[in-house]
Amino acid sequence: MTLMTKFLGASAATALMAGAAVAEPALIFDLGGKFDKSFNEAAYEGAQRWATETGGTYREIEMQSEAQREQALRRFADAGANPIITMGFGMADPLSSVAADFPDTKFVVVDVTWIEGANIRQIGFAEHEGSYLVGMMAAMATKSNTVGFIGGMDVPLIRHFGCGYAQGVKAVNPDAKIIANMTGTTPEAWNDPVKGSELTSAQISQGADVVFAAAGGTGVGVLQTAADSGILSIGVDSNQNHLHPGKVLTSMLKRVDNAVYDALKAGENVETGVFTFGLAEDGVGYAMDENNASLVTDEMKAAVDAARAGIISGEIKVVSYYENDSCPALDF
Repeated sequence: MTLMTKFLGASAATALMAGAAVAEPALIFDLGGKFDKSFNEAAYEGAQRWATETGGTYREIEMQSEAQREQALRRFADAGANPIITMGFGMADPLSSVAADFPDTKFVVVDVTWIEGANIRQIGFAEHEGSYLVGMMAAMATKSNTVGFIGGMDVPLIRHFGCGYAQGVKAVNPDAKIIANMTGTTPEAWNDPVKGSELTSAQISQGADVVFAAAGGTGVGVLQTAADSGILSIGVDSNQNHLHPGKVLTSMLKRVDNAVYDALKAGENVETGVFTFGLAEDGVGYAMDENNASLVTDEMKAAVDAARAGIISGEIKVVSYYENDSCPALDF
């Protein structure tokens, strides 16, 4: 196997070596892998839905290091892939460098909304709005009056999640205690389930009986330890309720799958610009299914749905961490 084949995968490498220049789309997963059961896997599910419905094919690569980001972008663009869909804020700088060199190629990036580029579709989400709702659910479900939040890499995006969550908790119970920890300060924090498990155990020892994980693949360890310890967890991005039926209170849905599906469906004609999806656009929300139905009472659901309507109407204002780099309800 050549280095190129290892890097891009057999099908993509074959196309590149053959000098192919077809407008087949490409998907670049972020660190943590496409089967992280969270952010990347949501992207994969959106791509697979498109492929199943249309019979289309796409190229893909799973990042193994930061250095591969710009390489993958340039190699896919050189090979004629269009559009090229990228995952995660770590793609901001590489895209800023690469997109200008390929003005006829459309690029799509999820979780980036601040870079320049007329040929880039930038997609953001109002994570704080969805997190507010699951924070309310945590506050209504706790018996110890203490809930937890475990983030992945300590970046503003994850503090944005935590800030919305804390506000939701406090809206239900101003006296509730919120314990917050981040997994790390490097990209490895997205895929460290052992550290996620350790942090969960530490929060349980401090009284937490509901823990929200916004940590990518690390969250698998959070949810597992919570289930093993007899407390509730809250999943993120994808619907993770099924991972531990009856133990996951809900999942804060971030419709990355729809973002990827829509981009693939539009193809080379995908609209560029900056787009943000919140509760009003069904870009975020909370998951209900047979796996958590017994955990969520009618009263809980009614309260959360009323808050959802209030946020959409503007009656309830959920403060964004991005507004002032701090959170009124949680001291990180």
